[in-house]
Amino acid sequence: MNLNKVFLIGRVTSDINLKSTPSGQSVTSFGVATNRVWTDKSGNRQEQTEFHNVVVWGRQAELASQFLSKGSLVMIEGRLQTRIWKGADGQNRRTTEIICERIQFGPRSASFNNGTPAIAEEVSVKDELPPLEEELAEVPEISLDEEIKGEEIKPEDLPF
Repeated sequence: MNLNKVFLIGRVTSDINLKSTPSGQSVTSFGVATNRVWTDKSGNRQEQTEFHNVVVWGRQAELASQFLSKGSLVMIEGRLQTRIWKGADGQNRRTTEIICERIQFGPRSASFNNGTPAIAEEVSVKDELPPLEEELAEVPEISLDEEIKGEEIKPEDLPF
């Protein structure tokens, strides 16, 4: 079993710049800084900051560019992906990015939206799915009251 899942909660390191691909797909990339604080063996407080590159696609990219700015608190759920390209000097370059699958914005500042207190907002890839009623219409109904005629489940038929 394989798993490629990343969860980050940190601060945006620069203002968001929204771009579009030639096919019209919205995309943005930005940095997120996370801090790790611990006490070393001698009792001194230590702090380490990591910087992460995040790429957001589609409607989530549009919303990120609208609601995030430098210093905003954000939670990112996604996966790691490494890109390789040739630099201007002909050398191969590589970078590992977090491809965002779900983003949650932190609390807004009090000056945002005319001082109205704001709640955290969440945007998910799942938001682009059809309404639940349409999904339920496609699900077959299984009645446990009906008798299964002529079909006996044998242990050797089980896949596990």
